[in-house]
Parts: sequence; C-alpha cells; structure tokens
Amino acid sequence: MESFEVVSPLGVQVVRAERTAPRLRDLDGKTIGEVWNGVFKGDITFPLIRKALQERYPRVRIVPFTEFPHLKGADNPAAQREHAIHIAALTRAKGCDAVISGNGA
Repeated sequence: MESFEVVSPLGVQVVRAERTAPRLRDLDGKTIGEVWNGVFKGDITFPLIRKALQERYPRVRIVPFTEFPHLKGADNPAAQREHAIHIAALTRAKGCDAVISGNGA
C-alpha cells in the first residue's frame, strides 16, 4: 500500500489576531475615509459607494481616496507597515470615525 503525505492548504497562522474596534451604530454625522491601494477600480467604485452612503446618511462626511496616498503594487512588508502607520495618522488627522479600506470584485 502506497502512502501519501498531506499538507494543509490553510498553512500556519503567522499573524496574531487582535481585537477589532466596535462597529459604529449609525453613519449619519460621521466622517468616513476612503483608503485605496490603487487596484480593483476604486476610482470607479468609491464614487458609487460615496453616493450611496450620502443618500442613506445625509449628514455623513466622506474624505475621498484622493486625499490619501497609496503604494500601488507595493510588496515590501516594511514599506507597507510604514505606509499603514502613515495612513492611520492621516485618518485621525482628518477626523475619520471609520475607513473603507478595500472594495472590488
């Protein structure tokens, strides 16, 4: 009888899970930042998401993705970490209560 070695496609956990921030109860009157990494047509989808949010929550304020820098195609973990720290500081400085950090198909 032949034997086979099986390797899980799930891999091993390499990132420690952190507690997430509580969800906002309502977006009306809140400031939402759009953070885009430059792929998945965010330039098309963010304006649609923005319009839908503004129709549903008349007092929502949106900080568009154009006000945040992005590292398109960045595959350097150290650069990504520094960029994430910079984006987090910018969202705080712009008064964001929440961030849409990804969208696409």
